[in-house]
Amino acid sequence: AIAYSETKAFAEASLAHLYTALEWSSGADPALLARALASSPVVTAWDGDTLVGLASTLSDDTWWVHYSHLLVHPDYQHQGIGSAIVDRLKAKYGGLHQHILVAAAGGAMGFYQTQGFEPGSGTAMWQVGFEL
Repeated sequence: AIAYSETKAFAEASLAHLYTALEWSSGADPALLARALASSPVVTAWDGDTLVGLASTLSDDTWWVHYSHLLVHPDYQHQGIGSAIVDRLKAKYGGLHQHILVAAAGGAMGFYQTQGFEPGSGTAMWQVGFEL
């Protein structure tokens, strides 16, 4: 059975495995990724000792929450793990007015629409590639 947690008890190798399985570029630097996630609330999904899902958020805890990462390992997709993670986040942030999702990779738009998100009228913009 899949276990869910809000603790950050994941090793860098677990993060790298999950993020690179989904071809997310942030998986190439697991130390930096772990540092970034250390300051964000997370929900993780585990199959035994294997990290199979993760979501992180940013929020002012008063008005809005931004869903920044939601990943489920390809071998575990379509088993309800993503929905269970989103349900936990909705419960945590249920009283906030805005639940914001800026970008959905690949075919994820349909998934987010099943979770109650609707396409907005604007277009998200960002810059990537800055040296840290």
